Amino acid sequence: MGVISWIILGLLAGAIAKILLPGRDPGGLIGTTLIGIAGAFVGGWLSARFLDRPVEKHFFDLPTWGAAIGGSLVLLVLYRLLFGNSRD
Repeated sequence: MGVISWIILGLLAGAIAKILLPGRDPGGLIGTTLIGIAGAFVGGWLSARFLDRPVEKHFFDLPTWGAAIGGSLVLLVLYRLLFGNSRD
């Protein structure tokens, strides 16, 4: 997959992570979107590096989506822990 595919996947993974972890995020919609994109890259890298599961070249590969959503969830939780609910 190319970089544009990873960005689109990250946008969708960030939206799915937001649905799975509802609540107010410190960064709002833009922050969650950027976390989703970063999570897709981090999840894909971790999957290929440590789980011996190279990222497939197909956009609709279920393990690739799982890695992207998992990476987004981890980054979203870390972001909430570090910055709390600063939108009060």
